Amino acid sequence: MALFDAFKKVSQSPTNPHTPVAPRNFDVADLYQGPVTNNFAGATPGSQPLDEKLRQAYFWIVNTAVISPHYDIEYNDAPPQSYLLGDCKSRLTLPSAQSYSSFILLPLLTFATRRKCLFIGGPGRGKTASAILMGVLAGYKVRDVRRAMQHGHPQMTIADLLGNPLPADLVNAQRMEDIRISWRSWLGMRVKIIDEYNRIPTRTQSALLTVMGDNYAEILNHIYECPESAWFLTANDDQGGGTYQVIEALRDRIDVIVQALAFNPRFMDDLLLRIEENVRPEETMPSAIIFNEAEGDRMLEEIRAVEIVAPMRRRIEFFASQFEFCEVAAEQFEYKTKDTARLAGAERSAVTALETGRDRLKDLGCQSVNGLSVRVLMTLLTYAKALAWFRGNRSVELEDLRQVLPFVLHEKLLPDTDAPFFDIPANAMYRTDRVGWLRKLFDLSCAEYDRLNLDQDDPLAELDLEFRRGLDGVTEADARGRLARIERLIAEWSRGRKLYGHLYDDLLKLKYLHQRYTNYLRWLKTQ
Repeated sequence: MALFDAFKKVSQSPTNPHTPVAPRNFDVADLYQGPVTNNFAGATPGSQPLDEKLRQAYFWIVNTAVISPHYDIEYNDAPPQSYLLGDCKSRLTLPSAQSYSSFILLPLLTFATRRKCLFIGGPGRGKTASAILMGVLAGYKVRDVRRAMQHGHPQMTIADLLGNPLPADLVNAQRMEDIRISWRSWLGMRVKIIDEYNRIPTRTQSALLTVMGDNYAEILNHIYECPESAWFLTANDDQGGGTYQVIEALRDRIDVIVQALAFNPRFMDDLLLRIEENVRPEETMPSAIIFNEAEGDRMLEEIRAVEIVAPMRRRIEFFASQFEFCEVAAEQFEYKTKDTARLAGAERSAVTALETGRDRLKDLGCQSVNGLSVRVLMTLLTYAKALAWFRGNRSVELEDLRQVLPFVLHEKLLPDTDAPFFDIPANAMYRTDRVGWLRKLFDLSCAEYDRLNLDQDDPLAELDLEFRRGLDGVTEADARGRLARIERLIAEWSRGRKLYGHLYDDLLKLKYLHQRYTNYLRWLKTQ
């Protein structure tokens, strides 16, 4: 019995000791910024902060429920110790600050932000078990979570997924509106689990896409509005394989992908203990780490309030601007993108052969076959906020972005393995290591950002800030002066500079500002 109680134990000591954040002093300006919100200490004085509660949930899961000794999200507050091992000189790093297992942390951040997480990995590695834990964490009984889980299979119909019209109504109804629908109960849950989603038939995938993307289900013109939920899906691989190919739109709705790494046999005694004590971790989750609906809502509000300061935003902008540009895709400047070439059905190799002048090893955009969508960038910002909040911080740090980015972009930014970067022997492993490649890509982007000294020397930033102050009171002379500065900057950049992705986006922004001032001058003349 004592051993069984150990499965229900939650540490009472702070999981991540740090100086508490002092509540902000009241400012009369707050009256004009919407409803008053609680500070991060929680809704009631003396209650446990929600970030601490989620950290307790993390450590209970990683130390008790799921055997995951893989600390692949590394943080350091001092230079870490590292060792080179083996013929390939594999580097083993010992982080100097609290670090985490992505297989546990990313699902928890998905739970907190109500996003969509895909578990990938071979059979029997804990994907479904981890998803069930997320349902229990939301306050549902294990029995209800298991029954509500949708299991993909080749014969799965829309009715299996969503529900059925009542047979008597189908016979007797005179109008479509008179037919009642028996909706499946899982549609109303705050945690939704789809096991082996790549075994669902294509037509049924389309119905699932509507629920995932738009939060409603539809049968015979009847609509069921679903609550905002956290989604957890499983698959044995992330290539869309399985019984059916996963439709692209459904894959695009997945926010993060986490891999279930291999079991370490040195933890065999933990498996033996579960057999001998007949313990199922999902049935022993302590009530102290279970979140009710109100706590879930408040947790999401706190995450949204985490700040991403301008220097961090600028680095994300610089990174994202590297990948979409394709100089030979079109004649008109706005259409010089990889997506233009893709929509035209052009072969990637044929387009690449036309490019001249740029250093394909230096150009980070050459390493990918596509760019980043708006949805992906919003997801990256959300998870960066969530990770900073989970660590007890109220502002996103550069390392938060670096650690979370590979899991968000895992299937969103696709590598061009024919690029010169991958031909370098030291980089060959990045052909199969998607997480490592994406992290390396971000490091290279930050290094180029620092080399260009964009924090101190960014002429576009000053023009943009000037414009964001608004046009009220701007005279005709001021507007013409700003137009002249924009034109001078474009002329300066056009002299002998190679065109790279970040410069392409800056030029488009300058054209945008030029057009806004041009329209403003036209308006002034009518006054």
